[in-house]
Amino acid sequence: MLDFITALRDPGASFLRCALGAGLLASVAFGIVGTYVVARRISYIAGAISHCCLGGIGVALYLQKAAGIAWFHPLLGAVLAAVVSALIIGWVSLRARQREDTVIGALWAIGMAVGLLFLARTPGYVDPMSYLFGNILLIGRGDLWIVLGLDALAVGLGVVFYHPLMAVCFDEEFARLRGLRVELYYLLLLTLTALTVVLLVNVVGIVMVIALLTLPAAVAGRFARQLWQMMALSVIFCAVFTAGGLAVSYQTDLPTGPVIIVFAGAVYLASTLGGCWRGCRARPK
Repeated sequence: MLDFITALRDPGASFLRCALGAGLLASVAFGIVGTYVVARRISYIAGAISHCCLGGIGVALYLQKAAGIAWFHPLLGAVLAAVVSALIIGWVSLRARQREDTVIGALWAIGMAVGLLFLARTPGYVDPMSYLFGNILLIGRGDLWIVLGLDALAVGLGVVFYHPLMAVCFDEEFARLRGLRVELYYLLLLTLTALTVVLLVNVVGIVMVIALLTLPAAVAGRFARQLWQMMALSVIFCAVFTAGGLAVSYQTDLPTGPVIIVFAGAVYLASTLGGCWRGCRARPK
């Protein structure tokens, strides 16, 4: 840990400071939106959205290198793909008669396939592993502004619409009876999830998005009594997991994304087992 702190002070290690800054900034959105995802039980939808991001990233890289459209950043492609897939899933859930799980599975597979096809046709060498499993160390100062903008948008919407989103998550029928536009706020929740997923792709990659979006909130739910408390604790846990995983990966020379997920998973399992043990002891004999 001391080596990691020393490295952060090194003038030549700006990439490490950018990685830590991006992880801490994104933890705010992860904690807030992840709490909604856990409360509404839509982690499987978040998984489908994350895999659709690869399609947007592949198209963006292809347009950059093959068509010369330099302004089409991969993050922009990921945002567009994530939001479109979220709205499609939401519309199918609310209006269409198709099975929701079938549509989610189809988008999950199609997004991955489209992304890999465009990456294969992109001139030069493009390593899909950095997108599939993340590489937070590649985030530069310019990317930090994009992360900050997405973070501010996701957090702003999540806080402003706190009460309607809470009603949609916990008691949809009651919210509908009170005249709340449930469909609109459900689509808003999916859009928030899509934006947060894009942030997660940079940190832990597409494959492991669901873990970092849900594990901090799941751990926080064991200690919180109200939704806002769960959000606050989830932000703290996510920041600890991200910073701790980054430090451990630096010390051990291991991939950062998987280390973050293993750290978060270990804490989640420990809290779950601890809760079960306390519950067993509290039962009357």
